[in-house]
Amino acid sequence: MGRVIEANSIREVKLNKTGYIRWFNEIGINDVPLVGGKNASLGEMVRELSAKGVKVPNGFAVTAEAYRYFLLEAKLDQKIAETLRGLDTHNIGDLRRRGLQIRQAILSATLPADLEEEMIAAYDDLSEEAPHPLDVAVRSSATAEDLPDASFAGQQETYLNVQGHAALLDSCKRCFASLFTDRAISYRADKGFDSLKIALSIGVQRMVRSDLAASGVMFSIDTETGFKNAVLINAAYGLGENVVQGSVNPDEYTVFKPTLLHGFRPILQKIAGNKEFKLVYDIGGGKMTKNIPVPADDRIRFALTDEEILTLARWACVIEDHYSAKAGRETPMDMEWAKDGLTGELFIVQARPETVQSQRDRNVMEIYRLKKRGQILVTGRSVGEKIATGKAHVIKNVQQLHQFNAGEILVTDKTDPDWEPIMKRAAAIITNRGGRTAHAAIVSRELGLPAIVGAERATEVLKDGQEITVSCAEGETGFVYEGKLPFDIDRIDLKGIGRPRTKVMMNVANPQEAFGLSFIPNDGVGLAREEFIISNYIQIHPMALIDYDKLEDPSVKTEIDRLTAGYADKPQFFIDKLAQGVAMIGAAFYPNDVIVRLSDFKTNEYANLIGGKKYEPTEENPMLGFRGASRYYHPKYRDGFALECRAMKKVRDEMGLKNVKLMVPFCRTVEEGKKVIAEMRKHGLQQGKDGLEIYVMCEIPSNVLLAEQFAELFDGFSIGSNDLTQLVLGVDRDSAIVASIFDERNPAVKKMIATVIRAAKAKDRKIGICGQAPSDYPEFARFLVEEGIDSISLNPDAVMKTTLMILETEREEAA
Repeated sequence: MGRVIEANSIREVKLNKTGYIRWFNEIGINDVPLVGGKNASLGEMVRELSAKGVKVPNGFAVTAEAYRYFLLEAKLDQKIAETLRGLDTHNIGDLRRRGLQIRQAILSATLPADLEEEMIAAYDDLSEEAPHPLDVAVRSSATAEDLPDASFAGQQETYLNVQGHAALLDSCKRCFASLFTDRAISYRADKGFDSLKIALSIGVQRMVRSDLAASGVMFSIDTETGFKNAVLINAAYGLGENVVQGSVNPDEYTVFKPTLLHGFRPILQKIAGNKEFKLVYDIGGGKMTKNIPVPADDRIRFALTDEEILTLARWACVIEDHYSAKAGRETPMDMEWAKDGLTGELFIVQARPETVQSQRDRNVMEIYRLKKRGQILVTGRSVGEKIATGKAHVIKNVQQLHQFNAGEILVTDKTDPDWEPIMKRAAAIITNRGGRTAHAAIVSRELGLPAIVGAERATEVLKDGQEITVSCAEGETGFVYEGKLPFDIDRIDLKGIGRPRTKVMMNVANPQEAFGLSFIPNDGVGLAREEFIISNYIQIHPMALIDYDKLEDPSVKTEIDRLTAGYADKPQFFIDKLAQGVAMIGAAFYPNDVIVRLSDFKTNEYANLIGGKKYEPTEENPMLGFRGASRYYHPKYRDGFALECRAMKKVRDEMGLKNVKLMVPFCRTVEEGKKVIAEMRKHGLQQGKDGLEIYVMCEIPSNVLLAEQFAELFDGFSIGSNDLTQLVLGVDRDSAIVASIFDERNPAVKKMIATVIRAAKAKDRKIGICGQAPSDYPEFARFLVEEGIDSISLNPDAVMKTTLMILETEREEAA
């Protein structure tokens, strides 16, 4: 009887005060104890950010006090305490049994009549805004949810397309029960939260009709590397649960924050997901929602327009800035968005602090590196940057979870929060479905596990007990290799490392690795190679795209159609993909210089591109043939070079990456240099305009001997020690027979380098080196510093050790 009196007194106090309902415009971020993290954040955005253009659907919160009142009235608090006493969360069978008991007790209890009345009245008030029966989303909002160092995302339930009083009350009770799902109990126990001290609030929010459009997730930080200047957006058709749960492989868009805020349009990358299904209203059916297939033509299209991508990215910046100001420190955000198919409007439906990358210690770098590669079994989107080896264990459904053993690699179609108890025991995780913001990705990140999502056929290809290696250390693509491959882990303490006078730059080819590499202390990129982007992301000869309508080989056309799906304008595919690849590198190292070498394929390499054989001559010695600058103004390739120029113009003018400089390779004569610069000017790349600098590779003896004249034409030099050594010593660097003679440390080569450094200095031109030698030979790097070179560009794995050596050399010189 005493317990009932206590409950009544609590109810009277609360009802006399303000009741159990709070509208979003009445709450803010300081109200987490009352309405939970999700609702507090929605209220904060409605109150503070609506004036800045951020749209949030209206709604109300059922407070945590309502939850406590319900437990007291139904005597559930005693039942819960008794049921959880002595629980071992690692005993999955026991965890399931106890969780089920608690959930059944909550679902069979009756809500207090006065609480029901308040909830129904608020729903009816919200319904007045709608011209039809109001459909709402009913979302759980735990009072411990989404704290800066713990993410409870997805652990409590969400119900969509809830209509009418009965459905509302039923959904709310199910939300209360979801506080005691197996995964939620387990997670709280592992994080040290007392289940009885955590309460649940509920958010009731007007539905955004994204079932008729698209929805997804976005982060104001790169989720894998912690690169803070990017907004990552995932998008798929239909309601957002498919993206959150990892049921589909979504589109992925990356936007660069610094130049976005200056009015540019820096969509760095657009990757189309297969978006196989979409979650829609189950109109006339027995469920609230259902999944239906997406038509093939829609799958290859992007779910959002460029303008919509940029709008969401701007909102991400506004939200991050607001929460950072509130917290007094940088606070990257994890957000969910939806597009209304009836009105075309975009909305933010959730925002919470990001809980993994924002907590990392940036003073220590950990770099995983495979010693050798093996046979690739499957690929997907990499999560994290680690490598793991172990035995694959294919788990098809939740009933098989008890079979999983610690240290195995979990292989499954997708995960949801019910899988978390075994995920924490895995060495790595591989899923067929999902993007980098899916449940499997979020939990793997938090657990510090490598994961590969969206691998599509992993559960078919990989077999139980098979020894495999999961590598997420090679950029955005994750690789599953056959066998246990050896790998190294380098741990670098960055505290207290000074910067040398000589600039230490990096050679970067793979755009996917750029964000991660940017954390290695550096002064920019001395060599960004176009060839890697063209070979891996474009794969097609530019002239074949220009002449697409005239192509006669049906197999070539079929392959081009497959790669350029969604592009009616085939040359634009080349421009967009090249621009995106270069932009990823330019953004990663912004505002430091990123020197992009224009294409330097040899004819045999160009011929290997799709459709390339038709356009390339067969040469006896391609190394000395139709390559580099000589192609750019030649009638056979001039139109292809125009596409390169248009891509570079897009990077600088549309995306605002003015730190991107351009470099002309294999320029044999001064006259040739003039022709190339004129060709570039024709396509809008005007030397000196908006800080555009054009460099020349110094890799031919004529570049050294006529350095003063080349200096009149170009803004700087970058020594290509590989070709320069070959041509000074007369050695074919591809010949195994004379390979032993090839040595950049030869006195003749060093004399040439010393000569051009002096000539460049005399003409007040920048001079650096981007060849292999300083990465391989520390003594060669020492020689360059002593000669007064401005910059040394190194392979990433040589940057730290060479930086320390340069600092030592400069100290010795100063002494």
